Amino acid sequence: MVVYIKEAHPEDEWQMAVNERQDVVFKQPKTYEERQHIASLMVEAFDIKIPTVIDKMDNSCQIAYSAWPERYYLVDKQGKIAYKGKPGPRGFRPDEFRAYLTDRYLAQSGASQTTK
Repeated sequence: MVVYIKEAHPEDEWQMAVNERQDVVFKQPKTYEERQHIASLMVEAFDIKIPTVIDKMDNSCQIAYSAWPERYYLVDKQGKIAYKGKPGPRGFRPDEFRAYLTDRYLAQSGASQTTK
């Protein structure tokens, strides 16, 4: 699941040149509807196929999970965090996450190793 949190680089706070080059320029949403609109654009632009939910305007999910600017988590069946990645995008380690998922988590849970 993707949890859409507040904008990391809105034009009215901390705009980056790469956002301008890619025409990804938004103000920080002031309402849930504005946040929902931007999240919908993201889902469409990145062709996201997994469920996507939107954090509340109080940013409670972002705060609870240290999710800014973005981060990978693996939550086990008991609702506990089994893996917490480093902040992205520079901290993304897809190979590390895949190795953890296949070598540790799935092996421990007895699930088949069909991830790619």
